[in-house]
Order: sequence, then C-alpha cells, then structure tokens
Amino acid sequence: MSWLRALRETARSGLTIERRRLEPLIALRGAAGLALVIGVSLALFGPVVAASSAFGAFQAAIATFQRSWRPRPVLALISGVSLGLSTFIGYVTGSHLPLFLVLLVLWTFLAGLAWAAGPTGGIIAASNVAIMLVTITLPTSVGQAALHAAMIMFGGIVQAALIVLLPIRRWGPQRDALADALAAEADYARRLRHDPVAHFDPVPLMHARRAAAVTPREARRRPAELHGSRGIAERIRPVLASLADPAMGVPSEGPGRDRVRELLAAAGSVLDAAARAIRNGDPVKLPGPAVAVLRTPDTGALLTGPPLRAADRLAALLSDVIEAAEGDGTREERAGAEEAADAINAGRPAAPHQQRPTLLRLVPVVIGAMRREVHHGSPILRHAVRIAAVAAVGYLLGRALPFGHGYWAPLAAVMVMRPEFSQTYARSAARFVGTVVGVFLATAIVQAAHPGPGLSAVFAVACALLMYLLMRTGYAVGQACVAAYVVFLLGMAGDDWSQTVFERVLLTLVGGLLAMISYAVYPAWETPRLRGRLGDWLKAGGRYAAAVVDQYADPAERGNDEVRRTLLATREARVAWQEAVAAAQHEPVRHRGLSRGAADATQHALAQLGRVAMLMEAHLPGRGATPVPGAGPLAEALRRATDRGAKAVRERRVPDWTPVREALERWEEENRAAAGESGQAVREDGGAVREGSGGAESQPPVPYAAEPEPAAPEPPVPHPPAPEPPAPYAAEPEPPVPYPPAPHAAKPEPPAPHPAAPEPSAPYPPTPEPSAPQPPAPHVADPVLRNSTRLLLEALEDFSRGLTP
Repeated sequence: MSWLRALRETARSGLTIERRRLEPLIALRGAAGLALVIGVSLALFGPVVAASSAFGAFQAAIATFQRSWRPRPVLALISGVSLGLSTFIGYVTGSHLPLFLVLLVLWTFLAGLAWAAGPTGGIIAASNVAIMLVTITLPTSVGQAALHAAMIMFGGIVQAALIVLLPIRRWGPQRDALADALAAEADYARRLRHDPVAHFDPVPLMHARRAAAVTPREARRRPAELHGSRGIAERIRPVLASLADPAMGVPSEGPGRDRVRELLAAAGSVLDAAARAIRNGDPVKLPGPAVAVLRTPDTGALLTGPPLRAADRLAALLSDVIEAAEGDGTREERAGAEEAADAINAGRPAAPHQQRPTLLRLVPVVIGAMRREVHHGSPILRHAVRIAAVAAVGYLLGRALPFGHGYWAPLAAVMVMRPEFSQTYARSAARFVGTVVGVFLATAIVQAAHPGPGLSAVFAVACALLMYLLMRTGYAVGQACVAAYVVFLLGMAGDDWSQTVFERVLLTLVGGLLAMISYAVYPAWETPRLRGRLGDWLKAGGRYAAAVVDQYADPAERGNDEVRRTLLATREARVAWQEAVAAAQHEPVRHRGLSRGAADATQHALAQLGRVAMLMEAHLPGRGATPVPGAGPLAEALRRATDRGAKAVRERRVPDWTPVREALERWEEENRAAAGESGQAVREDGGAVREGSGGAESQPPVPYAAEPEPAAPEPPVPHPPAPEPPAPYAAEPEPPVPYPPAPHAAKPEPPAPHPAAPEPSAPYPPTPEPSAPQPPAPHVADPVLRNSTRLLLEALEDFSRGLTP
C-alpha cells in the first residue's frame, strides 16, 4: 500500500462515527461529579484552582470508561492521584527548562512503556502526562502548586466516591463480557445451521475469561450468575461444532441434518435469552419454540453415535446455562463448592478461583511486563522512544513559536500516539478535525453569550456530559467535545478565548504532524513480523492438537490441564496474528515474503487444524477408558514437527510434515494388525466389524461401548438418557430445570438401550453384547481419533501448500 493510500484509509477510519449503545446514567454521574468539584473549587478558591480541579475530575471520569475489569473507583483514584503528583512535580521543575525536559522525557517514556500492562494503563498514563502540561501553567507558587495538586486529587476522590455511592449496573463490565461470550456462542450455533464447518472467533471467550479474574475479596461479593456460566460457554462451543460437523456422523442432508439444524437454532435462542438475562440482571425468559424443539421425543431415533451424545451433552449444558443465569449457580458449581468445603475440612488447599492481583501486588507485575518489552524490536519500546522524543521536541517548538500556550503541541502529540501506525494516523486526523469543530462551536457560543466564570463552568460541564455520552461513537466526536470543554474551562480561568482558538488549532496541527513524522522516521511495522506471528500460531496450534491426541494414549494418567493450557496459548497466538494482519493492511510497506493470498490460505489451514483438535477434545475419553498406545508417538511427532515447522516459517522455508505422515502410517498399520488379531476388520468409515460364528455384527468403538441389552426385550425407547452428565429432562412432577421432561425420559421402567439398526450407517452403531463379555482390542483406536488425525495431517499439508509460491 502506498503512503497516499495509507493516509487516506487511516484518515477515513479516524473520522468514522459508529452507532454504539449509550450509557446516559453513567455519563450523568461523571458530569455530576465534575460539576460538584467545580462548584466547590469556585466557592472556596476561585476560578483558577477550579480549572485545575476540573481537569482532575474530568480525567478521572474518563479513566473509568476504559475497558478494564478492575473496579471503577480504583481507576478514578489512580488517575486523580497520579495526575496530582505529576502536576506538583512538573510545576516545581518547570522553572528549570533542562530539568523539566528530563522529567518530561522520563514521564512520557514510562507512559509509553505502560502499554505493556495493557491499553487501559497506557491510555491513563498518556492522558495524565498530556493534562499535566496544562495544569502546571496554572499555579503561581509552590504553595499554589500543592493546592492545585490536592484539588486535582480531590476530583479523583469525588468521582470514586460517586461510583461507590451511586452504583450503576454492579459488575457491569463482567456482565457484558459474559453476555457477549454467550451471544457469540448463540451466533455460532445459528451459523452452523448453514455452514457446518464455520469458524468461531475466540475473542469474546478470552474477554470473559479475563473478566472472571477477581481478587479474594471480590470473589466473596461476586453475583451468583457470574460464577459458572463462563466455563459452560467454553464447553458448549466444541459440543456445537461436534453436533454440526458431517464428519461426526450426521449426513449433509436428510432428517438427521434437519434435526441438527433445529437443535442448533434452539440452542441459539436459549443462549440469547441467557445473555440478555445476565447482561441486565433480569430473570430468564425462555422462547417457547426453542423449548418445544428441545422437548421433542424423536431425537434418539434420528441421531446416533457422536451426534446423539453431543445432543445430550448440549441439553445438559443449556440447562446449566439457564440455572447460572437465574443466579442459583450450576450443578457442577455446587459440586465444586462441596468439594472445596471437604478439602478445607480435610486440611487440603481447595482449587482456587481465577485470581487477579490486588492493586499493591499489581505493581511488580506491571514492572515485570515493562522490563520484558525493553529489547530490540519491541513495538512497545519503539512507541516509548517515539512519544518521549516527540513530547520534548513539541514542547521546545511550542516555546519557540511566537504564541502562548506552547504546550498544546506536545499535548496533542501525546494524546494521539499509539504503538500502531493506523491508530496513530487515524487519531491525528480525527483530533485535528474534532479540535477545529469544537473550537468553532465554542467560539460561536462565547461570542453570542459572553459568559462569566459561572456560565463558562456550566458550558464546560455540558460539554463534558456530551463527551462522556458520545465518546464511544468515534474519536472525532469526543475530541470536538473536549476542545469546546477546554475553551470554556480556560475562559473561566481568565484566558482570552480569541487567542485560545487560534493557538489550539495551529498547535494541534503541529502536534499531529509531529506524531505522524515520528512514526515515519522510527516505525514499528507489523508487516515484517507477520511470519513470526504465523509461526507462533502454528507452534501453539500444533501443541494443542498434540496435547489432545496425547490424552487418548493414557487417559488414566493424564489430566486436562495441558489441553486447557495449550488451548489458551493457541487463542492468544491466533488473536495476535489477526491483530497483526489487521494492522498490516493499512501500512505503507510492501510484503516481505508473505503475500495476502498466502496469509489467507495459511490462516484458513491453521483454523482448520484448531477446529479438528477441538472436535477431538469434545470426545476425549474418560479416565477409565481403554488406552490407545499408538496415539503417544503420533502426538510427539506432531509436537516436534510443528515446532520445526514454526522455525521454518520464520526462516522463509516451507515446513515438511513427513515425520507426522510416517507416524500416522505406522500407527494405522499397528491398528489394522491389532484389529486382525482380535478378529475385527476396520471399515473405511471408522467403525469396526467383528468376525465370528454368528456372522458379522457391529462392534462399538472404544471407549464408547454399548450397554448390555436386557434378557427380555422391552419396547424400543428412542433415546436413553445419558448417564454422565445427567440430562436436564428428568421426569419429575415439577421439573426444577427450565425444560419440561421429554417423553422418552418419563418411562417408569428402566430404559432400554438404543436398538441396533439392521444395517447401521453411522460410525457408532449400538450392538447387543455377546453372552460372555469380551474386552475390546486395546490397540483399536476410537474412530473419532482415527478420522481426526488424518484431518490434522491434511490441515498441515494445506498450510504448506499455502506457503508454496
């Protein structure tokens, strides 16, 4: 992409206005806190001190709008206290230009490194440095500077107190994150109706996981509906994919596929209802048609094998979702609470919840994250160097120009600069346009009303209210409100509004140009790092698939911790790749060894690799299942090959998957030999046929053995209830779960197993047990594992073909 096109695209994105859900009550609370602080400061200390305190209250309220899982009062206090300290230290050193420049460079460098701790910390740190450049010009003595700093802190304390005294949607960010995850699952279920192999974006689940991290004190106060729903959402996703995928046994068309579509639509409706209830804290309102679909009695007659197990599991998980949304917690959560109580009574440590460090313990965490970014090639380090240099140059340039208020240039530069090229340029264009519009509107109001200090304060609070209300709709809209707010606030402090208008527009343009030039001179392009991001995703995805395959080798000895850990690492690597690709699309840099077509092809292959591993995870065997020894060497070959493949991608070579192919062929030969020794022949569709005196009969796959058939045959029951976990359709006079009992679960006599069809077509046909129980062959692998491992190899080969020129 050329520079001209990159500038045009980024400017257009910066000026975009989006329709977002407004939060008027939260905006009113922030404006009320600002009005209270300005009123007290005006009455006690005058308009100049009121202007400083207003900046503190204004910034503290803005900090609470950032995407963070920490309590909002904490963010307001951090913002107010840090801005007050910066103001005092900045004023004390401001009379000595070299000393102040050293302080400014150090302050802005640390603010740039604060992005290592997350966007919230980076935004708050940069905003405090920028506002410090304004507030240090207001005091006239050291005592006045201390008073200004104290009133700035007072502004942060007032905003924090209002959040505590006037709570609006307690645990609102956590509720939104969890509701977004459930809504994403609902959308995924609906997309699977039309595209059985649709991909799922894991970002909502990642946000929900981060939101679930709480301190021990918060864990005791967390609402019940926020306890178990995230884990259920994590488990629903592979179940939905397994139910819809044709490779698991449901044909592409026919009655079985129609029933799967109905179940997916019902699941989407139920998940949407749970998401709305959790978001608003209301009771769950289940849609009648979805309940009717889930009550239907003929699911067991239309689905068999893995799809039938997936349908049973989906029903149980949906029941848990509704229980959690109602606020009573899930059955699994109650069992976990009992287990934790038993562990405490026995003197053993209970399984801890997902902990987030407290504020004091967060300091070493942040320092460690910043230290890890101090290395050559780090985009965060480059951003810190750029922002420090631009702040110093902008301050010197502002002092050299024949205007007052020279701090506007470094202020504008610090506020618009981000670690990414596209955000920096987009915000530069949006800030200039917003500043022009806001200053023009404020000038027109001042000329028409000639407001005094009191009326100027009223206008400033009104602009702040609009900013709080509309800040999520677009950066240009927010900057227009901020520009007008500053004009009214400095007018209240005694500045000439006509000089303020000219200076703001010109110096804002200078600051934006400095920010854009700095990125062109010292860039941190994502385009050259695309191969590294792709290699990281390949390595993480291969380890996740290997961990899942390894579970089949020895289910009794291995837990799911490794699978969970590698799954989370795969999600992080995938999101990092997607963000890098999105940033690289707007960069004026030619691709270096990875074209757009190769990026699309390899991304699709790795998404398929992760999806196949997820399907295998949905059918992991229990601890008592028969081991599959051949899965161990295959998992090790997969792990080593993907590690070498990631290195090959970074070195611009095409990975070689011969070790994986050879390990898979050896395992399949062992599997066929073991099947022959036990009198079995493995079919192409993954099932097994037992050869014996009574003819050929279907043999159930390991470890899903069919239950023994009773001696006296009962009338066939369409769908026996799954023994683990319990289905939510238990036959009771007053069902405690939201779904009424299905007719097939209300039989008074014990349910008979699903009868075997005369000519089964599914890969998991049930079978009558022979007179003498015979253990299955230990080396005959689960057909889900056998089919999926071949798909894993195909995904890896597709990845290499995507890299081939």
